[in-house]
Amino acid sequence: MYAIIETGGKQVKVEKGQEIYIEKIAGEADEVVTFDKVLFVGGDDVKVGAPFVEGASVTAKVVKQGRAKKITVYKYKPKKNYHKKQGHRQPYTKVVIDGINL
Repeated sequence: MYAIIETGGKQVKVEKGQEIYIEKIAGEADEVVTFDKVLFVGGDDVKVGAPFVEGASVTAKVVKQGRAKKITVYKYKPKKNYHKKQGHRQPYTKVVIDGINL
């Protein structure tokens, strides 16, 4: 059984026991979080939400909070003496899916 959830403005396909990296959510390590925005549940019987599946949720355990590798953002305009160099590290949350509840 799998589900498609919405978190951080993105849609993620999840299965039980899967480790995923998502946009940062509130929660410390070993804390249990619940995702209520379930768009689709697949498997033997398929349930499609409009927009969300009624009564469905996905529980997960937070493994760690972290920040991705640094990317360099460089802006440049020719002949105008404009240069801007900036770094960015996107925060993320690593979670392990515990179960899909209908």
